[in-house]
Amino acid sequence: MTEAQSIVFVVDDDASVRNGLKSLIRSVGLQVELFGSAQEFLRSKRPDAPSCLILDIRLPGISGLDFQSKRAEANDPIPIIFITGHGDIPMSVRAMKRGAVEFLTKPFRDQDLLDAIHVALERERARRQREDEIATLKGRFEWLTPREREVLPLVVSGLPNKQIAAEIGTSETTVKVHRGQLMRKMGADSLPELVRMAERIGIPTTKP
Repeated sequence: MTEAQSIVFVVDDDASVRNGLKSLIRSVGLQVELFGSAQEFLRSKRPDAPSCLILDIRLPGISGLDFQSKRAEANDPIPIIFITGHGDIPMSVRAMKRGAVEFLTKPFRDQDLLDAIHVALERERARRQREDEIATLKGRFEWLTPREREVLPLVVSGLPNKQIAAEIGTSETTVKVHRGQLMRKMGADSLPELVRMAERIGIPTTKP
């Protein structure tokens, strides 16, 4: 995903502020979409691309901080940069504790905002990459046979083939075949790599 594909959303009820931010953000090659309220932003269709949200604290209707809380409740991980002309320390602490990337008080330096946008988009790209990798691993897991899925948690728990065979009622040779097949299907070159894969998709382990 390239920088040009990234999108910055601006939610501010002041049209002059929105337009000023639009010019600044576009000057570094980023796409930008403007909204006058949180409700207007929610009604929009967000494209499938790395994005972040520049959000004013004081908005008509729902406030910026309440909107941040509702996004968290909705499991929407979009990174948020707060801007405000009426901020205070308790507000900034509340925003940052809830995961805001930055809390900027107007007037702020253009570079401070651009730096915050860079951090937010990098955070979003990393999150999307993690989700893509987990989706890939889950897809591979779906290709395992029921027997291979039974063997997998035992293998990543560190049990030897002989003990796994006793656990599932088969021969040690058959366990070796299942182990080789599930390693191949999962794309793991080693047991430690398979263990990390299993942890990422929530495969339970059994203590040896």
